[in-house]
Amino acid sequence: MTTFNAYDHEFMSRAIRLAKKGLNTTQPNPRVGCVITQNNMIVGEGWHKKAGEAHAEINALLHAGSQAKGATVYVTLEPCCHTGKTPPCTDSLIKAGVARVVAAMQDPHDKVAGQGFEKLKQAGVEVQVGLLEEQARLLNLGFIKRMQQGLPFVRVKMAMSVDGRTAMASGESKWITGEAARHDVQYWRARSSAMLTGIGTILHDDPSLTVRLGNAVLKQSGMQVGSLQPVRVILDSDLKLSPTAKVIQQGGDVLVFSNNIDEQKITALEEAGVKVMYIEKGDDGLDLLAILKYLASLQINEVMVEAGANLAGSFIAAGLVDELIIYMAPVLMGNNARGLFNLPLIQQMGDKIQLNIKEIRQFGEDIRIIATLS
Repeated sequence: MTTFNAYDHEFMSRAIRLAKKGLNTTQPNPRVGCVITQNNMIVGEGWHKKAGEAHAEINALLHAGSQAKGATVYVTLEPCCHTGKTPPCTDSLIKAGVARVVAAMQDPHDKVAGQGFEKLKQAGVEVQVGLLEEQARLLNLGFIKRMQQGLPFVRVKMAMSVDGRTAMASGESKWITGEAARHDVQYWRARSSAMLTGIGTILHDDPSLTVRLGNAVLKQSGMQVGSLQPVRVILDSDLKLSPTAKVIQQGGDVLVFSNNIDEQKITALEEAGVKVMYIEKGDDGLDLLAILKYLASLQINEVMVEAGANLAGSFIAAGLVDELIIYMAPVLMGNNARGLFNLPLIQQMGDKIQLNIKEIRQFGEDIRIIATLS
């Protein structure tokens, strides 16, 4: 069993913090950080900033210069050994003459998947794997799932009252939670590759579904300035979306899934810059699994669903939710208000869905619960 010392933990922790700087900019690539040390002193460090640009190891090697020779390299993900938009990192590490590579985890990409480690070993580099692996995996849940299952990682975000209500009977929902909680939502949007909602939410709230974080806030969150806007995905069976909707007028990529083939409506949306995709509709609505598979084919790693009770419930019922993010406000809205999830198949206690609470944290007066489904 591989053993790691206190310095190893310290430097890998630093590499993970560096990787977080790319939470909002590396899509579709994984977030990776790298630290290079000599005699337990940092001589170089870097992180992957953007797809197509240098990987974390290359940035760290440039920082270290000649001091990389005989050094120990801490990296949050296995160095790549294939040529993509950039050359293999393994070749650069070997050429620099590093003595030891400590990696948090193996790369799930089928073009790497242990081959990078093997190439380093064959060149005489000592390789150790598994330090702070769980923390490293949390950085790239979407990338890992897309590589292993061909699906993006799906988060469903909801805001509710203490009595589990999300909107008044009229649909009024602004605002259940306070400013601090709404600000935290922007962080989750910033790290998402796509925002997904239903046409009902668009028609009622006319949201922009964009990331609204200033540069100072991005730095405070540990993220790199220059956030990419997520793709906005709208499920719209009857093509009710208006070309004048805010989600379109904001600019950026908007993708609509529909089973409507009305050419006039499709043309109007396409002229407004929207991409319309035909998708089959079953008894329970549009084929959500097919939609997610298509998004994965676009190299979308993380999808954040912000929708009403019906669509959110459909994702849960289909077993397609990886994580729930629920903000609970200290208010009561009454039994006539709308519920959190529409799950009609739950009729008795034996049907209940068990949640695993991963984190509970307070934002202002509101509480954020992060949970997974059993």
